[in-house]
Amino acid sequence: MNDGTDYRAILIAGTPLIDVRAPVEFQQGAMPGAINLPLMNDEERAAVGTCYKRQGPEAALELGHQRVSGEIRQQRLDAWREACRQHPQGYLCCARGGQRSHIVQQWLRESGVDYPLIKGGYKALRQAAIVATEEQVQKPIVLIGGCTGNGKTQLVQKQENGVDLEGLAHHRGSSFGRTLEPQLSQASFENLLAVTLLKKQASRWVLEDEGRMIGANHLPECLRERMTQATIAVIDDPFERRLERLREEYFVRMHHDFTHAYGEEPGWQEYSNYLHHGLFAIQRRLGLQRFNELTARLDVALEAQRQTGSTEAHFSWLVPLLEEYYDPMYRYQLEKKARKIVFRGTFEEVEAWLRG
Repeated sequence: MNDGTDYRAILIAGTPLIDVRAPVEFQQGAMPGAINLPLMNDEERAAVGTCYKRQGPEAALELGHQRVSGEIRQQRLDAWREACRQHPQGYLCCARGGQRSHIVQQWLRESGVDYPLIKGGYKALRQAAIVATEEQVQKPIVLIGGCTGNGKTQLVQKQENGVDLEGLAHHRGSSFGRTLEPQLSQASFENLLAVTLLKKQASRWVLEDEGRMIGANHLPECLRERMTQATIAVIDDPFERRLERLREEYFVRMHHDFTHAYGEEPGWQEYSNYLHHGLFAIQRRLGLQRFNELTARLDVALEAQRQTGSTEAHFSWLVPLLEEYYDPMYRYQLEKKARKIVFRGTFEEVEAWLRG
């Protein structure tokens, strides 16, 4: 049994973690698959922290035991016991493997449950994740480039050594990039990336050619630096094929996902808001007049989709958006990287080249 110090093995195995930190700490950064069952809630933790500063550690510990006692303590103990039962191979985890996880471990032991803890806590796991990413990104990297709708993400997903950065970030990278899953905190995104790299253990990586930011998450600097040096294979599919992919991704699937999540009427409203927000996000770059024109076309297209189920009318605003904004922007960015482009072809040709 791992003694709670082989952090890399713990991360690779996807070991269940019962994280007893307060919710606010957990939200700032957690390991993939960790369950937050706090010893103290945010308000209790704040009170104990204030007491620690003013009166010292003994008074703070006493206050903590006062605040988490009786029925509250029993409820939390029951939740930890159930989590231990469901995850017999797991570990307790607090911020630094200190007082909180030891207290929970002791209470569990007194109730007849012997459960290990992570020595060094979340901080030690986090450090192990950072070091792992720095090591893994030293391997050769091939970037998949191409204008919007060329299927870059799908191609990366098909590779055993592919890492879908947008999937990990819960965002597709553009102004229309948000998904129904909320984005993780920056630290949680980095932890998930580290665990993904460790689990795959490839000899080279295939990644999508991304900017520094994917929605609200930014790429770790060590990865960003390596990506600036990487070779690029560019997918160049016919325009009509790109439109079909975008129709499927942004109009068919997003409409389905929103209505599935929220119900028919609220889902339609969320879907409509999502498309409007995507356009609004680039209003300044389009210019007010062009933005208003495309928004009017979007409204007509939404009404047509609602009445007939057809997504065809969306091309009336999507085509000019691609031709006037997205394609020129991406081609300009690609021109600056021209010396690093090693292959160009259709989706299938780039896929075959990667196998070669």
